[in-house]
Amino acid sequence: MVSRSCKDSAVKITALAGGIGGARFLRGLTQSKKVTREVDVTVIANTGDDIWVHGVRVCPDLDTVMYTLGGGISVERGWGREGETFTAKDELAAYGVDPTWFGLGDKDLATHLIRTTSLNAGYTLSEVTTALCDRWQPGINLIPMSDSRCETHVVVDHPDTGARVAIHFREWWIRYGAKLPAYEFIQVGLDTAQPAPGVIDAILNADLVLLPPSNPVVSIGTILAIPGVTDAIRNTSAPVIGLSPIVNNAPVRGMADACLSAINVETNAAAVARHYGSRSDGGLLDYWLIDHTDADSLGEIEDLGITARAIPLLMTDVDAAGAMANSALDLVLAN
Repeated sequence: MVSRSCKDSAVKITALAGGIGGARFLRGLTQSKKVTREVDVTVIANTGDDIWVHGVRVCPDLDTVMYTLGGGISVERGWGREGETFTAKDELAAYGVDPTWFGLGDKDLATHLIRTTSLNAGYTLSEVTTALCDRWQPGINLIPMSDSRCETHVVVDHPDTGARVAIHFREWWIRYGAKLPAYEFIQVGLDTAQPAPGVIDAILNADLVLLPPSNPVVSIGTILAIPGVTDAIRNTSAPVIGLSPIVNNAPVRGMADACLSAINVETNAAAVARHYGSRSDGGLLDYWLIDHTDADSLGEIEDLGITARAIPLLMTDVDAAGAMANSALDLVLAN
């Protein structure tokens, strides 16, 4: 349980997050009046989706969190900038330059240019992210999972040649719509990756650790693969609460089912809880929030040694996400 003193001061929360789902949950946590306590939030963002495109470094999940909490996100798409245009993308395609499938927006390009210039000048990704957040003021401490290059690739059968190949996750996700059966996910660079400064301390010193409803395989799972992160979650004195990204046996958005299938995990809330495991049995979770439509799984999850509750988990707006976040706080805040 979170100590009583946290009722009179900000609750220190560390969240691991991917892109759209994680960002929308975090917006509810930090900006909705449904959250009745003051919170001090650190977000450890997935960088496994990061990719070089046309000579610039793109960090999709970092940017989605930054834009969403900073008020610059495209509300309709959930990624990229509001009022975005794609003139540069169209001009590059007219030159016949690949990749043509990546939606590099004109406003977004400014962020990537600044990031790339700074990285080339010797600054770390953590330092660059802090500088970019100075403009957007997302109201959180946003840090990448690692300053090292660690990119997720997907092993598939090439659609043209049939050869077994590894392609970048973004190509599998965007170009092929995750329709190519995935045999394996590989984090290129993981063997030398280290957690970014502040990552481990943020987990160990938190009052509460949250696993938002992000993809459990290629978002949360990629962060957990960074050396030291999983051990820190197992060893922190803070309670660990996860929120299911699966509602009524289907992903809320995106293609998490295709990712879960690749690691032989069924697409349901109880199976994802089992995948994370109970902290009492060497896993990660103390608590697991599932959607009320999956309430018949509560007993199965409790049998794993994980305290489970069923609440509405569809983030239809900021306050719906805020209500989810407040339910998580209610679970662990001492009376």
